[in-house]
Amino acid sequence: MEKPITPKSSEYLLAVRLVTLILILVLSYMLQSVLVPLLFSMLIAITLFPLATLLERWRIPRLLAAIISVIVAIIVIVGLIYLIVNQVLNIGRNGEDMVARFQEILTVITQWTNEKFGITDDMLSQKFHEFTDNALSNATTYIQRAFSSIGGILSSVVLVPLFVFFMLYYRDFFREFFFLTFKSTGKEKVNKILNDIYGVVQSYLVGLLTVMGIVAILNTAGLLVMGISYAWFFGILAALLMLIPYIGIAIGSILPALFAIATKDNAWYAVGVIAWFQVVQFFEANLITPNIVGSKVSINPLMSIVGLLLGGMLFGLAGLILALPLIAIIKVVLDANPSLSHFGFLIGEPEETHLKSKSNFKRLREWRIKKALESSLKTKKKADK
Repeated sequence: MEKPITPKSSEYLLAVRLVTLILILVLSYMLQSVLVPLLFSMLIAITLFPLATLLERWRIPRLLAAIISVIVAIIVIVGLIYLIVNQVLNIGRNGEDMVARFQEILTVITQWTNEKFGITDDMLSQKFHEFTDNALSNATTYIQRAFSSIGGILSSVVLVPLFVFFMLYYRDFFREFFFLTFKSTGKEKVNKILNDIYGVVQSYLVGLLTVMGIVAILNTAGLLVMGISYAWFFGILAALLMLIPYIGIAIGSILPALFAIATKDNAWYAVGVIAWFQVVQFFEANLITPNIVGSKVSINPLMSIVGLLLGGMLFGLAGLILALPLIAIIKVVLDANPSLSHFGFLIGEPEETHLKSKSNFKRLREWRIKKALESSLKTKKKADK
């Protein structure tokens, strides 16, 4: 006779958790127009929290401190946007020269393919026309998506500053909400979890901004040495693209490489740009980020990639930016719950003992010894009784 499924059985709990997870993902996808601005606002509010508290220590009322903090964030973001747009317009003024250069390069490529592979200009022209026809046939869809995304951006421009202001102004009110919601857990534990969430997100964001600043300087220095025009623009742009983990730095290196091809007489400049950016990425991943961010945001690369894929599927580009801080928050919550701490362990970085050869056999031996000791202690207790 099969054992009946009870609420306390592990199978039942696993099924409930899986169904809950699926419902959360479905609701997140349906409510992304609200959730994405809200999540970005939360990250910005955490970044601005030290500034708001500093202003309050200077005897500035909380209402005014929150407003000043939001204004500072708006000035910084608008300044970065102005810098990027202004530099793009300056580069666009030389657009005719770059187009002529690319046409020369295209002519060389077509001649080479004709000599090596027998691909004629007519064949390349036919493929090009097929590509352009497909692009034009989907132009309506692209335009509709562009306008819909513009509408979302405009709504976020209004909503995000409001959300950030209320998160800073009502922060103690929201903390009290969590105390009331999780009464059975205890205020001390809830307060510790909230502080841990703040600490891990703050470490990630401040560390990311610091790393971006260092990477921007290194990128720019390399471009200046190679004599690439608009070095500061491409260096800062590549650093800002680090907001998209793993693929951002690759995109950031391709843009100045293409610009080098268009403006320099030697293709080795483009190779040098990509090589230098890869060197900077190596130092960033293995030296700069570990020492600045430290072990507070410990997520293993496999879970990071899975999180990025899920974030991209749910929220698109915004999901790629939000993925890592959200995974860090989820890990804090899982670690705080004993029944879910093994999932937090799975998200975290493995220890050195997990990466050594034959570590599995050593751990199995340790577990057998521990089990044998526990059984002997139980036997001894029974004998004493």
